[in-house]
Amino acid sequence: MHASRATHSLPRHQRGSVMVLVVLALAAILLMAALALDGSHMLVNKTRLQNAVDAAALSGAKTLQQVMGSGNAGTLSRDAALDTFRRNAEAAGNRELGEAVGSDLSDFVRVELAASVYGPFAFPGPTDARYVRVTVAEFPLARFFWGMLSMFGSDADKRVAAVATAGPSPTSPCNIAPLMVCGNPSQYDPDAGLFWGYRFGGLQVLKGAAGNDPVIGPGNFQLIRLGDSSGGADVREALAGGIEQCNSVGESVETEPGNTVGPVSQGFNTRFGEYSGALSNSAGQYPPDLVTDYSSPRMTYNDSTGKVEHQGQEVSSRDGDLSTPSAALLDYNDWHRRVADCPNGCRSDGVFERRVLKIVVGNCTGSSGGQTSVPVLGFGCFFLVQPLPTGAGNQAQIFGQFIRECEGDNVPDIDPVDDGGPQIIQLYKTYIDNSRTPSSDS
Repeated sequence: MHASRATHSLPRHQRGSVMVLVVLALAAILLMAALALDGSHMLVNKTRLQNAVDAAALSGAKTLQQVMGSGNAGTLSRDAALDTFRRNAEAAGNRELGEAVGSDLSDFVRVELAASVYGPFAFPGPTDARYVRVTVAEFPLARFFWGMLSMFGSDADKRVAAVATAGPSPTSPCNIAPLMVCGNPSQYDPDAGLFWGYRFGGLQVLKGAAGNDPVIGPGNFQLIRLGDSSGGADVREALAGGIEQCNSVGESVETEPGNTVGPVSQGFNTRFGEYSGALSNSAGQYPPDLVTDYSSPRMTYNDSTGKVEHQGQEVSSRDGDLSTPSAALLDYNDWHRRVADCPNGCRSDGVFERRVLKIVVGNCTGSSGGQTSVPVLGFGCFFLVQPLPTGAGNQAQIFGQFIRECEGDNVPDIDPVDDGGPQIIQLYKTYIDNSRTPSSDS
C-alpha cells in the first residue's frame, strides 16, 4: 500500500496575510528611515546654529571687555555679536541658516547683557555688565518627511533653538612682563578696590630695587630671572615684548639683582612708539599701543616728600582720574575712552593693551634687593601712564595705575570672575534668569 501524502493549505481567510505583513514592515522601515533623515538634519543644523551662537557670544563678550565703561558699551557689544553671527550664517555649508536669518538679523538673534552669569539679562544691560548672552529662540527647518508625524496626531513643527553665554574668567597668564612687584598679602579686597595693598586707579610709582637694598617691600619691583640670559640686551627685549613663563599662585619666582635702568626704559618705551638704542628699528617687532598720548611734560617723583608732581604741583587721583590743582592729566580712563572709540584717533600700527603690563605680584616679606626667590600672591594689570626717562638717574621708576582687569591667556578657571587681574573670555553654561537652573538649549 502506498501511504497517502497529507497536504495542507492555508485557510481561505488567511490568504494574503504575508503580503500585508511585508507591506507593514516596509512602511515601518520607510517611516524610521524618514525620521532618521529628519532627525539627522535637525542635529546637523542644531550644531551649526550652536556654533554660530557660541562664536557670537564670545565676540560680544570680548568687545565688552574692551569697551566696558564707555557710554555705548552695550550697543558695541551687540553689534560685534550680530556681525559675528552673520558671518557664520553666510559661511559655506550654512545655506539654510543664512536663508532663515534673512535681512533683519535683530529679529532672529537676541543679544543681552548682565553683571552676573546668572542674570538677569537685558539690553543694553547694566553699566557694570560683564557677560553677554546670545539667543536664537526659533530656527525653522525644512520638513522633508516630518509631516508623516501628522498621521499619528502630532502637529509638531521642525525647528531648533540655541543659547550661549560668555564672559570673563580669571587666569594665571603665561605671557607676562618680566617684573615682580612687591605686594602686601594682608591687604586684598578687590570688591573694595584694594589689590595687594594697591588701589585700583590710584597713581603708583614702582621703584626698582637695587642689589644692595637690604629690604624690599610694597612699591618696589625686581626683574624676573630670565633663565641663563640676564644681560642688558636680554632685559631690553623681554621688557619690549614680554616673556613666556607660566607661574601659579603659591609658587615662587626667581628675581634678578639690580635694575638696569637703560634697558628697562628702552624696552618699555617701545609700547609708546618710542624706539632708541638697540631697538631703534624694531617697530615691526614691537608695535606701539593703539593710543600713546601722555601728559607732557612728564610727571616726576619728589624723593624728599614722597609725592608725585607735575610742573611742581602734587598729582592726586580720584576714581582713576589724575590731576593737579590746575590741570587734568592723561590717565587710564582717558586711554580707555579713546580705545573704545577706535579706529577714530587710534594709531593704525597700534596693538590693543600694549601699555597694560601683566605682572607678577609677590610677597617680598624678608626678601632683599639681590637675587632671591619670592612667593607669588597673584597677577596684576598695570597701565603705563608715561614712558620711562632714558639715560637719567640710577633707579628705574615706572609711573602707572593698577587696573581691575586686562586680557589674559593660558587656561581659564571654571568659575566666573570674582576678583581682579588678567582675564580670559570663555563660554559658560546658560542659566535661567535669577536662578542656577541650566537652560536646556545651551
